[in-house]
Amino acid sequence: MQKPPIAKSLDSIVLGAEISHGNLTMVPLMRRTGDSDESAAGYILLDEAIESGAVEITEVSEQGRVPELRVVNRGRAPVLIVDGEELVGAKQNRIVNLTILVAATSELTIPVSCVEAGRWRARSRTFTSAPRTQYAAGRARRMSQVTQSIQTRRTYSSDQSQVWADIAEKSERLKSSSPTGAMESLFVDHAKHLDDCVAACQPVDGQVGAMFTIAGRVVGFDLFDSEKTLRKLLPKLVRSVAIDALDSNSGRSVVSSDASGGRPDLPVQTDGQEFLSAAGAAPQHVGPAVGLGEDVRLSARELTGAALVLDRSVVHLSAFAL
Repeated sequence: MQKPPIAKSLDSIVLGAEISHGNLTMVPLMRRTGDSDESAAGYILLDEAIESGAVEITEVSEQGRVPELRVVNRGRAPVLIVDGEELVGAKQNRIVNLTILVAATSELTIPVSCVEAGRWRARSRTFTSAPRTQYAAGRARRMSQVTQSIQTRRTYSSDQSQVWADIAEKSERLKSSSPTGAMESLFVDHAKHLDDCVAACQPVDGQVGAMFTIAGRVVGFDLFDSEKTLRKLLPKLVRSVAIDALDSNSGRSVVSSDASGGRPDLPVQTDGQEFLSAAGAAPQHVGPAVGLGEDVRLSARELTGAALVLDRSVVHLSAFAL
């Protein structure tokens, strides 16, 4: 009997040697020797697609709608947009609510969350992509919210008010100020530290994913179907977890609370292999993706996760400790 895609993908992964910078540690996720490193999807990434002009992202209309954006892919290859990637410009900055594979020569409306509460005026017609994803603790909370939305309402929505409140609280703790309440300011104000973390957490040969810990406790991981994808996206992921590592120094827990807004606790998992096993064993909800493939949600007491699966192969899998 053929293994489910997520179990098959995780079975092919081994942990590499830890790389640390301060209280932040990256554990490379390596594909076992002999396993393929070719992406079945043949996609390009969002940054490259925008830079080349193949993809254009805009508001859905002149009036715009906060939870949706319009993507036009004029290129001949699918474009991968990863959960939590930030889009800046237009009427307000947004983050993408789940990993999406936009088909070649197609148009698509995608679900997003706003990460700039105090602006609703056009700064540009189109969006550009930022060199980061949403910080990991926020990704975890939003991922759990989107999972709940899928299961109860068949929508891909976050709790927008909670996203804004979370950014405001984090900005206060990290003494970051923005006239529009932009998450972007957190990363700009602490850019030197974040760049130092990126410089320290360089990818190694054979790495297709990254697990992160803060002060020895597992935060979560991102796993991709190709080494090339990991190398291109790793700086974005490192910056986003590094913000949480800074936040942990404020004496506050930075790991996700549950979707109902319960008390945030540090993750109970401290062993990387145990966390991978927990992700593989977590109950799954499989449904249609936005764009190509299937969206798989992982829900367990100790973690939340999501994956994009295409033709029974995992394109991207992420999971965070709760």
